[in-house]
Amino acid sequence: MVYEDGDFALSETTIPQSMPSLPAQRKPRLLTVANQKGGVGKTTTAINLATALAAIGESVLLVDLDPQGNASTGLGLDPEARTLTSFDLMLGEVLAKDVIYQTLVPGLDLIPASMDLLGVEVELADNARRLYALKDALTAHFDTGEHYNYVFIDCPPSLNMLTLNAMVAAQSIFVPLQCEFFALEGLSQLVATIEQVQNTLNPKLDIQGILLTMHDPRNNLSTQVEEDVRGHFGDLVYKTLIPRNVRLSEAPSHGKPALLYDHKCAGSIAYMKLASELVRREMPILSAKSARQENQNNGTNQS
Repeated sequence: MVYEDGDFALSETTIPQSMPSLPAQRKPRLLTVANQKGGVGKTTTAINLATALAAIGESVLLVDLDPQGNASTGLGLDPEARTLTSFDLMLGEVLAKDVIYQTLVPGLDLIPASMDLLGVEVELADNARRLYALKDALTAHFDTGEHYNYVFIDCPPSLNMLTLNAMVAAQSIFVPLQCEFFALEGLSQLVATIEQVQNTLNPKLDIQGILLTMHDPRNNLSTQVEEDVRGHFGDLVYKTLIPRNVRLSEAPSHGKPALLYDHKCAGSIAYMKLASELVRREMPILSAKSARQENQNNGTNQS
């Protein structure tokens, strides 16, 4: 499915010259963008990080699992155009290929959300695999040979069945964290939730990284929160900081990622740097997986 709202392209000057590269054909990395606290820049991060990765040639799918559908709106898809959504996918009424929409960003596709998701818990109440609904649907899609390098799942700002579905489907959690007083308290609650999911539903789940958002270097509190979070979580915290930026806030109202709305603004530049840092962080993970797969293939050939 395709929707159009003009012809946009990212400037080559937006892409850092030192951007690392990864093999084009590889198994997708499924990352859930989650934080139980609202207003931390979760959807802004999902949209703009996905856009930045697509800009450097990665194939990306963004799954909107928030009933508010902000990620879908922020990528320019009007509510009336969402004839099929992640709600239909989770109910098993359609295949993933039927609910994937192309976006304005080449290489970035979208599975949109609608308010129907508010009723998914009732609809799946009698389904024994209700917490695996999203995982089953995406696994079936990738088993057909469909390919993405990255799949981002944007969650609602709460711990409910939708968020649990996202955590079960994902390999890692990507955590945006606002530089404010209660940041560590909310993060400790999220870590406890992730540990529960690891123990009961998805033992391979881990934290891919923690991203500090809405950072203001003029504010002593931002600096103190940054120091505290880095002190507790060390290398899990990304070096890149997402600043408070008016253009980041304006972009969704125009139905565009910030990188299309204003690729020169501080927020867009920060997300391009984040994409570069994420790729570098992913390289050891992907190399290890590639080595394991090669060993398995060698073992199969020898037998």
